[in-house]
Amino acid sequence: MTDSAMHDPELVFHSWSAQAALNPLELVGGSGAVIRDAAGTEYLDFSCMLVNVNIGHQHPAVVAAIQEQAATLATVGPAFGSRVRGEAARLILDRAPGGFTKVFFTNGGADANENAIRLARLTTGRTKVLSTYRSYHGNTGAAIVATGDWRRMPNEYAVGHVHFFGPYLYRSEFWASTPQEESERALHHLRRVIEAEGPQTIAAILLETVPGTAGIMVPPPGYLQGVRELAHQHGIVLILDEVMAGFGRTGAWLALDNYGVVPDLITFAKGVNSGYVPVGGVMISEPIAKQFDERVFPGGLTYSGHPLAMASIVGALTAMESEGIVENAARIGEQVLAPGLQALAQEIEIIGEVRGLGVFWAIELVEDRASRAPLSAARMGAIKAGLLNAGMLPFVQDNRIHVVPPCSITDEQAQRGLEIYREVLASA
Repeated sequence: MTDSAMHDPELVFHSWSAQAALNPLELVGGSGAVIRDAAGTEYLDFSCMLVNVNIGHQHPAVVAAIQEQAATLATVGPAFGSRVRGEAARLILDRAPGGFTKVFFTNGGADANENAIRLARLTTGRTKVLSTYRSYHGNTGAAIVATGDWRRMPNEYAVGHVHFFGPYLYRSEFWASTPQEESERALHHLRRVIEAEGPQTIAAILLETVPGTAGIMVPPPGYLQGVRELAHQHGIVLILDEVMAGFGRTGAWLALDNYGVVPDLITFAKGVNSGYVPVGGVMISEPIAKQFDERVFPGGLTYSGHPLAMASIVGALTAMESEGIVENAARIGEQVLAPGLQALAQEIEIIGEVRGLGVFWAIELVEDRASRAPLSAARMGAIKAGLLNAGMLPFVQDNRIHVVPPCSITDEQAQRGLEIYREVLASA
């Protein structure tokens, strides 16, 4: 292969980017929480690529599962039965709340949300979908319009979407000063939006259980329970988006396990197989699944339940269970990241807030703590470069650093990551 054929930016059209100035870091290998570039430099991966490599890079059990399936039967159309597909669905449903009986497999998180929205509309006969302004649900037709950030604005072709403000105490929209106030006032706001839009027109409320890309905003006590009650009261389908927060990221198999809330549909992707093969899906509760026992579901994908993806799920979930990887994420969060990040917040003036759980944390950076003005893009760029130079692959979003290492990270690696943050942020 010629050098020009291998030069990524000359030939590849990259996501969310102006193409002319791109110079992406070329990654060639990795193991666990460590990733290696083409020059041989190793980095602690505190980004998990896009917060999906929960099990770590190149886990031998997942690699072997994919290889074995590829050698057995590399592809099976979705209309045919597949034992590995059934086993993947069983392992997923074993980790769902009671009452979930089916899985619809997709190619990723965006089309998982797309099909969850379709299921809600078909089930209720209603059209509108409510979602928060601070959210990200994917880059397909309805999913991108359900998204709350700027990326929906050039893409608003889907109809029937309404946005509302969710809780975010550090930058409260509700003049709240305590988590309890934030929860109560955010629920009042949602109640009024439902009333103003007309409950009889609303098919679904779509929420990330813990909003990820928007800032890892852990919901305050009672909020998700209150949303569940509002949805139930008005016959609205509650969809919890676990694409980023699910499968170990919060120190539980699903983020909703932390809150005791049972939705009607659960979307997933990313952590279910750590992104080794593209896959996503919708966990479907029994009442919604039964709607389609005698009625055709008007949706499908050529690669729904692709056997290589299914094998990767079986390999990943089996290894995560046997190796206690979810428990490790909970312990690392509680014993290492929480105290370490809180100590950094006391020490470093540009840290406005740290928040999170498990291996799912955000460091919010500000120009000063009194005004809470977000740290400038120029300073954030310098911090990102500093983290890379110090041997970390970081996840930097707006004025935040998202602390999102693999669920399998060791104590020593987590401590080293905290040291790198301290070194770079103190000098900033």
